[in-house]
Amino acid sequence: MTQRTAVTRQATTDAGATAEFERIYRANVAAVTAYFARRSADPHVVADLTADTFVAVITQFGSFDPRKGTARAWMFGIARHVYASYCEAYSQQQHKMRRLAGRRELDTDQVEELLDRIDAERVGRDLVSGLATLPDRDRAVVELVDLAGLAPKEAAAALGLAPSTMRMRLMRARARLRAATPTTTGTTTTNQTRGDRND
Repeated sequence: MTQRTAVTRQATTDAGATAEFERIYRANVAAVTAYFARRSADPHVVADLTADTFVAVITQFGSFDPRKGTARAWMFGIARHVYASYCEAYSQQQHKMRRLAGRRELDTDQVEELLDRIDAERVGRDLVSGLATLPDRDRAVVELVDLAGLAPKEAAAALGLAPSTMRMRLMRARARLRAATPTTTGTTTTNQTRGDRND
C-alpha cells in the first residue's frame, strides 16, 4: 500500500466517523439537554454539562462498540458519568470557583431556549425529586426508561446490567415509587401508559 493510498483511506475513515458523530449528535442532543434540564434550573449548568457530554463522546467515539448496545445508550452512560463527576466536584467545592470563572457567556437566544427546555422539564424535575425515596440503583432505571425514554435494553446497556436484571429492577422501582407517592398516578409516563414492552 502506498503512502498516498493510506492517507486517502484514513481521510475516508475520518470523514465517515465525523458524519456518524454528527448523525448521533443531531439525534440525541435534545434528549441529553433534557436529561440535564431535569437536574438543574440553571441554563449555564445545563449548557456546560451538555457540552461536556459531547466533548466526552467525541473523545471516546473510537471506543464505541455497537455490539454492546445502541449509540443512544452509550451516550446516556457518558451523560450519567458527566453528571456524577459534576456533583462530586460541586459537593467537594474544589472546582467551584474554576467552573464559575471559566463559564462561557450565553447569548440571549441561547438562554431563552434553555429556559424553555428547563421549564418543559419541570414535571420531570419534580419526578426526579420524588425518586429520591428510592435507592440509587432503582432510581437510575426509572429515570432512564420513564424520563429519558430509553428502551429497557438501552438503559440496561447504559447501566451495565443484564436485560433481565434491568426488567426486575424497573418493575420493583415503579412499584416502590407508586407506593411512596400515591398522589402522582395522574403523572403516568408515556412508557407506563403504553405498558412498556421491556424489550
